[in-house]
Parts: sequence; C-alpha cells; structure tokens
Amino acid sequence: MSLIVRRIGPACTIQDQGRQGYLDQGLSRSGAADLLALHEGAALLGQDPDLAALEMAGMGGEFEAAGDIRIALTGAPMQASIDGGAVVWNASHRLAKGQRLTIGAVLKGAYGYLHLGGGIATDPFLGSRSVHLTAKVGRAVEAGDTLPNGPDKGEAGRKLVPADRFSGGVLRIVASFQTSLFDQATLDRFTRTEFRRGPRANRMGMQLESDGAGFAARGQLNILSEVITPGDIQMTGTGSPFILLPECQTTGGYPRIATVLPCDLPRAAQTPAGGAIRFQFVTLDLGTALQEAFVQDLASLRRRVEPLVRAPHDIPDLLSYQLISGVVSAQD
Repeated sequence: MSLIVRRIGPACTIQDQGRQGYLDQGLSRSGAADLLALHEGAALLGQDPDLAALEMAGMGGEFEAAGDIRIALTGAPMQASIDGGAVVWNASHRLAKGQRLTIGAVLKGAYGYLHLGGGIATDPFLGSRSVHLTAKVGRAVEAGDTLPNGPDKGEAGRKLVPADRFSGGVLRIVASFQTSLFDQATLDRFTRTEFRRGPRANRMGMQLESDGAGFAARGQLNILSEVITPGDIQMTGTGSPFILLPECQTTGGYPRIATVLPCDLPRAAQTPAGGAIRFQFVTLDLGTALQEAFVQDLASLRRRVEPLVRAPHDIPDLLSYQLISGVVSAQD
C-alpha cells in the first residue's frame, strides 16, 4: 500500500527523529523540525514515534491512495479534504483505494505533517529515513513519487488537541559557552526585546529581526569554530540572532548568546514569518526539569487521544448506516 503523489509543494521532505552520532563526521541530526508533531501523529495512529512522516513546509499537495490506508495530520494546521470533503486536522482518517487527499496552504505555523499507518517506509540511510537537503542526503518529494508505508493494522477516526505552538511566544533558553562574552546590559536588553521571525528561514535556521541596535559580544571576531547544535542562538556580524534548526552546520564561529531548550524548539520552528518571539533565561537545573516534563508529556499523548465524532450532516453516506435496530415500543 502507498500514497501516489499527484501534486506537491516545494521543500516537502520525509523526516523522522533524525540520525544521531555523526557530528564528528560533519553530518548534523536533521529530522523533523517539529518533533512534537511526530509524536502526535504516532499517538493518533497508535504506532511508534520513530516512524517517518512527510514534512510539508507551508504547502501540501494532492495524494491518491493506491490501497486502503490510514493517515494522520498534525503540526501546523493546513487546509485538507478527502475527495472534496473537508477533514479535521490533528486527527486520523481512512483513505479507501482511489480516494484523493488534498492538502493546501498552512493556516498558521510553518510545518504540517502527513503520517501513514505503518510509517513512510523508504530505505533508511545511516539509521534514519530523514532527508537532509543541505548535506544532499535524499531529496524533496516530487510529483509522481510514491510514499510506501510499512505494515499496519489499527483504527482511524481519532483526534487530539495539540499543544498551542503556532504563533510564536516565549522561548526558554540556557546560557551557552559564549554567553559570558556578552555584558549584562546586552543580555538584559536581549531578554527585553521582542523579536520577529524574518524572511530568511529554512531547515538550517531562522533569522530574527528587531527594532533598535543589534547585539554583539566582546572579541567575537577572535572566537574559534566549535561544535554547534540545533537550538543554539548565533549572533551574526550584523547583530541579528539566528536560531539554528535540524539541518544546521556542525561547527560555527559566531558567538552563541544562548541555547533554546529542546522542548521549546517546536514552538521556535513553527513560528510563522513575522511572528513575535521573546526569550527567557532559565537555570540549567530548571531547564533539565522542563525537558524531563516534556518527555513525560510525550509519553502520555496516546492516553489523550479521543474518538473523532462527526456531525450527521458531515457524513456523506449517512443513509448506509444502520442507526436503529430492532422493534421499538412507543409506549415503553
């Protein structure tokens, strides 16, 4: 069973939780920009969150079911329909052979996700199915491709209330190796400033813009390149911060003013262009506790899944259902 790609937007890629252990060889993790969305899709389909899904950056496409298949839609809400009938986002659905799923533009946020029952079963590379465009590992999905799924059995018709993370907000940060190079007045101004997500953004990183002067560290031109990871906030020569995302380079020489907690990276990645962001320093102990709570919350997602109840007027084949069975007495 598979989905046939009839039409697809740009920069739609297959992603899982990424590949670990290759930083020393110059290959960063890659993986979904919004890892929480992977876990939400797995909860809706009752399967492993390590399975791969289709990440759609701003625009989806049109897909035809080559056989009966389950799907789930998570991440940034997008317009979606099956054979012209609107379907609920953050929910799981069934596609019968020949039915077409159409996913349009993002309504808020940045990245939407299409999950298949059994996961997207492309060939893994170095332990992951994640495409890494900047490292030329795999490529974006194109019209005419097929998305094969793995073995699957289970139910559809489930929904989940997602965590609100699609409009920006506060990102919690911890001190980085170069935080001490910024004087206290600069750090205070950094946390008081309301930033906007700029137009320069992709899976490598996102630029932030603000009013007023930029931010600089002491002796930043003398900083040696060293290991960097997703979540690091680099301060460029222009004084504009960049939040690094899954396909960031593995080393860099720009000073890092702070690092976004991993549990807040989904909110960062899902901030739309122009969305407002502020930063809040937390201690390493508090940051560790917040991350542990996030991991526990991921483990509880499956318990929060509910049946997807449809209103009668939204059921096109309502008359085919046996709504009443047996003899009923009007006097009982």
